[in-house]
Amino acid sequence: MDAAFTAEQDEIRRTLRELLAKRSGPAEVRAAVTTPEGYDTGLWHRMSGTLGLAGLALPEEYGGVGCGPTELVLACEETGRALTPSPLLATAVLAAPLIAALGSERQRADLLPRIADSSLTCALAVPGGSLALALGLTGDNADGSWAGGGRAGGVQARPVEGGWRLYGEAAQVLDGHSAGLLVVAAHTGGFARSRTLLFLVRGETAGLTRVRQPTLDATRSQASVQLRNVKAELLGEEPVDVLGALAAVGRTAAAALAAEAVGTAQAALDRTVEYVGSREQFGRPIGSFQAVKHRLADLYVQVEAARSLAYAAAREPATGALALAAALEALREVAGETIQLHGGIGFTWEHEAHLYFKRATADELLFGPARRLRARVAQRTGLFGEVTASWLPSECA
Repeated sequence: MDAAFTAEQDEIRRTLRELLAKRSGPAEVRAAVTTPEGYDTGLWHRMSGTLGLAGLALPEEYGGVGCGPTELVLACEETGRALTPSPLLATAVLAAPLIAALGSERQRADLLPRIADSSLTCALAVPGGSLALALGLTGDNADGSWAGGGRAGGVQARPVEGGWRLYGEAAQVLDGHSAGLLVVAAHTGGFARSRTLLFLVRGETAGLTRVRQPTLDATRSQASVQLRNVKAELLGEEPVDVLGALAAVGRTAAAALAAEAVGTAQAALDRTVEYVGSREQFGRPIGSFQAVKHRLADLYVQVEAARSLAYAAAREPATGALALAAALEALREVAGETIQLHGGIGFTWEHEAHLYFKRATADELLFGPARRLRARVAQRTGLFGEVTASWLPSECA
């Protein structure tokens, strides 16, 4: 494919890479994840203030940069390369596009400028830890099963005078413990007439409890969110196509996540190539052995193929799930080989190789696995003719 970028796009990538090289090395990443927010707030404001990352894909009329998915994908590739913990995914990729697509004019005018200048961070809270399904990546989100059933499970919303009240809980909410605003998916009505809508909950609202959860990948903060008769505001005005908007955000998010995984895989591969060039056995660098060269060459081809798919998905988001599947597989393979080729030191839990391994494993748990992403694409396109549940994985049927 033609992956040529404009001068402005190349400048975004170059500037961000230089900034992260100075401010987001392995030591800085380990320090950032121990902060209450789970990321370096100073770096986040610098990323947003200097490069406008928080509002990169938001309209200029609301203080955004007015760019598109391609610029967001390039930014995510660089943050993935440095494993930078930040609210970029939760705020700019997931929550902000939903507010821009569904919010009323008053809501957009109030929230989007504050998101764009990084004074407000957001998180998308869906119940059941089913983010990938809610975004339509690993299954059809139309039946709303991911949001809980009727009056039982999930988050329930009931209308009251002057607004809504929410009751329920959601787990594995990305950056949910520190976000100033939650976009919460909740059921309205009972079993027969139940539907899923999105609601805005301010971070300090009474009855809202947020607890940061221990995670395998500390650079991807997650939280458990409990809502006990919490005051909420409906996002937009009925009728709204919530499920369609979630699926549209999912397509763009898949491209961004694919690029992020490619950036992480490239960084791990670069580190491994450097290491095998300096580690010696039998009086010569192990990188000079033909078997090692073949392993690294295979990884290089896999990463470049995944990169091409991620760039293609930036231009055509409908291919995002396929790009994400390829990127997750590439990252898994590279992370595993990184540990193997570092030898004994690579198996120590504290070694930097495990930062890549943890990201690869956690991303597959959150957004995959690859087989489910591909099965959903095949189901949606009717790749094998008339779609029946018998050939799909049970969780996709």
